[in-house]
Amino acid sequence: MTSTSIDPELIIAHKFPETTFTYTERDVALYALGIGASGGDAVDEKELKYVYHKNGQPFVKVLPTFATVITFGAAGNLHEVPGLQFDPRLLLHGQQYIEIYKPFPSSACILNRAVVAGLHDKGKATVIEVESISYDKASGEALCKNRMTVYLRGAGGFSKTSSPYTYSNYPPDQVLPVKIPKSQPFTVYEDCTQQSQALLYRLSGDYNPLHSDPEFATIAGFSRPILHGLCTLGFAVRAIIKCLCNGEPALVSGIFGRFLLHVYPGETLITEMWLEGSRVIYQTKVKERSRTALMGYVVLNRATSAM
Repeated sequence: MTSTSIDPELIIAHKFPETTFTYTERDVALYALGIGASGGDAVDEKELKYVYHKNGQPFVKVLPTFATVITFGAAGNLHEVPGLQFDPRLLLHGQQYIEIYKPFPSSACILNRAVVAGLHDKGKATVIEVESISYDKASGEALCKNRMTVYLRGAGGFSKTSSPYTYSNYPPDQVLPVKIPKSQPFTVYEDCTQQSQALLYRLSGDYNPLHSDPEFATIAGFSRPILHGLCTLGFAVRAIIKCLCNGEPALVSGIFGRFLLHVYPGETLITEMWLEGSRVIYQTKVKERSRTALMGYVVLNRATSAM
């Protein structure tokens, strides 16, 4: 890529069209299965409610990371953004920030509005941030905000001055710093992904061939298709809800995740958790390789009996 591949003024001026996303209980249950709910125990009372309702529960419960599903397509295809040229095989999802304003209904029509929230020249890569706010179309109420950070490898070096170009249109303190404590974690949760995990998760809408096509994965530098980063995030947040929220997803009001390492379907995820006021600091490791794949925090509405 050359510096002429990126035109920052065109990019930040781009207006994404509004999009809608309609989902049903089937989509909610499929997503829950995609991030491992009930995978280890099909009758686990803390997780069965994500895929089945009984005993007077009128609807299935919705996991907060479903917020990432309802915004699929909200920002369109990045390769259609004027002034932004990159090799899609070199795209990496770097971070995900989520604010939950109210629990998601089990079925709804969602209206999404997206903007370019940030653009940064990192020399060997371009970092673009896209922020989406999702509304219940029927009531007009805002349900959540997503901010996705993407690294476009090989597309940097477009700055025309000595200092690297950088642009942000949100307060810098929105995402709080994350430092993994040196103390022993408050609790630890181990979960196994399935060999078919990425193939199941992709049915929720992310059909990037990096997660299903062996040849595409090889070109991208991996030995085989990898798990979606947002699937790993879903595993981690689900573990926190199960261990520290007594299985109540509505207690989660904020989520931040930084993706550090790819996960291969079939590997074991170990999520370590520390309590820090209303935040749960976490890191998720790949057991087989003893490396950290994900780190971040989850903000809780209030203390729970488990805490």
